[in-house]
Amino acid sequence: MTVKPASGRQRAALDRNDWIQAAIEILAENGVQGVRVEVLAKDFGVTKGSFYWHFKDRQDLFDAVLETWRDGRIRDIDKQSVSVPGREHEQLLHLIDVYSATRNRRGIAIELAVREWARRDPRAAAIVEEVDHWRLERTRQLFVALGVADDEAKSRSVLLYAYVFGQSLMACEHYDPRLADFRRRIAELIVTPTAGVTQASPC
Repeated sequence: MTVKPASGRQRAALDRNDWIQAAIEILAENGVQGVRVEVLAKDFGVTKGSFYWHFKDRQDLFDAVLETWRDGRIRDIDKQSVSVPGREHEQLLHLIDVYSATRNRRGIAIELAVREWARRDPRAAAIVEEVDHWRLERTRQLFVALGVADDEAKSRSVLLYAYVFGQSLMACEHYDPRLADFRRRIAELIVTPTAGVTQASPC
């Protein structure tokens, strides 16, 4: 993979964010083991000295990558989870659609790479846990606003993300020509309260 500097940016003007974004691209394609200073410098056409102008060491870059991923995920979660009174059902369906693998291939690739990293690195594991907690809490809030009791809202929040990320790992595009219909039906089952679901008590 060759990392391209930002459009119109001179090599000498590479900033900290350029290195971070390039590292994220390599992370998505080759995993954390592929994120190496010499590889990044070579792809940018600069010496390793340029890297050390912005980072203390490789671990400093790793920390910046994790923080950038976390902050970006949280911003996106907040953006996609804005509660509009009376439209919580549509918002939850929108969340499933936005985070589905078919619409977000690059995001899923980065997500999986970070999660693989987290299996071996406590710092990465802590960042992933923070992002997942934020996701689940924001989705729980949407379910509660829809009128679902808190425990049920938590259960459905876990189910929603288990489905989103679980189906992204499956190669089922040719399972049935009605797969798109199946996915819409599953999404409705996840977000639609039924007669057997405990509703929140009115205030």
